[in-house]
Amino acid sequence: MSPSRNDANQMPVDLATDLRQTVDQVTKEALNVGYRLEQRLTMVRQRRAKQRGDFPVMVAFDGFGTTAHVRVLGRALLKTAGPEDPTAEDASSIRGWRSFTSLPIAFAHVDVRLGGREFRLVADKGGVIDADLEIALEPGIHQAELRTEGSSWATSRMTVVSQTQKIGVVSDIDDTVMVTALPRPLLAAWNSFVLNEHARTPTPGMAVLMERLTKKHPGAPFIYLSTGAWNVAPTLRRFLSRNAYPAGALLLTDWGPTTDRWFRSGPRHKVENLEHLAKDFPDVKWILIGDDGQHDPEIYGEFAQRYPEHVAAVVIRNLSPAEAVLASGQLLAEDGPRIPEGIPLIEANDGATIAEKLVEVGLL
Repeated sequence: MSPSRNDANQMPVDLATDLRQTVDQVTKEALNVGYRLEQRLTMVRQRRAKQRGDFPVMVAFDGFGTTAHVRVLGRALLKTAGPEDPTAEDASSIRGWRSFTSLPIAFAHVDVRLGGREFRLVADKGGVIDADLEIALEPGIHQAELRTEGSSWATSRMTVVSQTQKIGVVSDIDDTVMVTALPRPLLAAWNSFVLNEHARTPTPGMAVLMERLTKKHPGAPFIYLSTGAWNVAPTLRRFLSRNAYPAGALLLTDWGPTTDRWFRSGPRHKVENLEHLAKDFPDVKWILIGDDGQHDPEIYGEFAQRYPEHVAAVVIRNLSPAEAVLASGQLLAEDGPRIPEGIPLIEANDGATIAEKLVEVGLL
């Protein structure tokens, strides 16, 4: 698997030099003033949070990998101490606006236990752990444990994919498995500050479609690839579980400034993760599921052109005219993505119709 992820540069601590010097140097050399300001503000907030008694929590997300490498995902946060017993609310229940009042622990040291081995990693500036570990594991479900200094151990599923597995599933979230029906400028705020997952509506037929895919392709990895922020991961995880979507890893992003731009690019986030999947699973062909509200057709089409041997099918949920106007501000063009000959392109508005078309091409 690839040695680094975006600007996280996560590595075992024994390979890192002086962490504080590294952080200061990156901040100093950053071209974007927004990045520098965010780093300084984060350090100030962390000091104040510790002074008022905020306590560290570790949120562990489902990971995945092969029998030789795995991808570990999690996030270190400082949670505000309230009048209630801190144990009354599990770390996984940080959601909605509370996710944004919980301060990430920038560049936190995180211990990982997996398969009888222990690792120490360094989180990125958003407290996120997204790292590759070289470890030999049998195919199947394993348990990973993560903690940061002062926190309890948090556990997550680690799905190890068999070398004989040939099919995997990558799915978008907004307007694909979840109906948002909101203008894109408001979508981020809704996803961030909605109180709970009960306010979200599943896309008709998509959960049944996903479940049928798990039965048709047992052992297939399921990846939910979205431009949503890591802050809302616990809420998304509960939404998927409550609506009977298959368990799978969330690959989200950080909204904050990078060293060279004010906001991280959503399309670039998806493109880079798809390329990582192609390299990490050289024998797997992916069923790519998205919607035509934004960039999924172009992203999936370009990926299929560059890596046709890694694409089993491109599935695009067609938004209704009303959804399309809300999603992009205009009716969508009829031209679909450019897909290489031999790769099925499936388009429909609901999961049941998509399932029928997948049956026709032998993938369901």
